[in-house]
Amino acid sequence: MVIVMTGNNKPRREDGKTIYKPRKVLKVLPEDERIIVEGVAMATHHTKPSAQNTKGGLIKKESPIHISNVMLWDAKAGVPTKVKRSRENGKLIRIAKKSGEVIK
Repeated sequence: MVIVMTGNNKPRREDGKTIYKPRKVLKVLPEDERIIVEGVAMATHHTKPSAQNTKGGLIKKESPIHISNVMLWDAKAGVPTKVKRSRENGKLIRIAKKSGEVIK
């Protein structure tokens, strides 16, 4: 789960409080440093009729966004968090800075 921090889907402020909407990650593209997030950066694609899709028409689909535009969601603290890396028994582990929990 991530929070989109920029663009049209960034957190909104209402009554002095920030309203966060955690979203699910559908795919990570590490070679391009991009990520596909559910319901974010929707693009419309025109399709011709085919054997699988006899009608054709318009299809809405998520586009990739840069990975720097999202933050991990810390469910325990209920806010977005940065990630700290540390070594434990020779293994590199990720730790949420807000709650101190290990990220799997």
